[in-house]
Amino acid sequence: MIGRLNHVAIVVPDLAAASALYRNALGATVSDPVDVPAHGVTTVFVLLPNTKIELLHPLGENSPIAGFLAKNPSGGMHHVCYEVTDIRAARDHLLAEGARVLGDGEPKIGAHGLPVLFLHPKDFCGTLVELEEVAAA
Repeated sequence: MIGRLNHVAIVVPDLAAASALYRNALGATVSDPVDVPAHGVTTVFVLLPNTKIELLHPLGENSPIAGFLAKNPSGGMHHVCYEVTDIRAARDHLLAEGARVLGDGEPKIGAHGLPVLFLHPKDFCGTLVELEEVAAA
């Protein structure tokens, strides 16, 4: 059901510093910051040959990741994102298997402009999982 790893998301306390670290120290291609108000975050994508790293920073005090950063002031790994070709079929299969979908269970548009869902970390070995719908290869 799941496809390739789309990205690993890391919450960072300073988006400019984290972007510079990946760009300068590691020589990676780093996108410009993009505000995603629907998810309460600002994102930067670090492009790698086989996947991406998503650097996340809270967008406003009501950001859903503000609490994560308060508990982890240095930042840290937040979630992994896997690609699926039919997000509603994937959701229905996972619900039938006993997994919990966060929110109202309906896909939302994510940072790439594609439908996404998040799965409860307690159901996936303590890891928050994002599913992103992509076109079939």
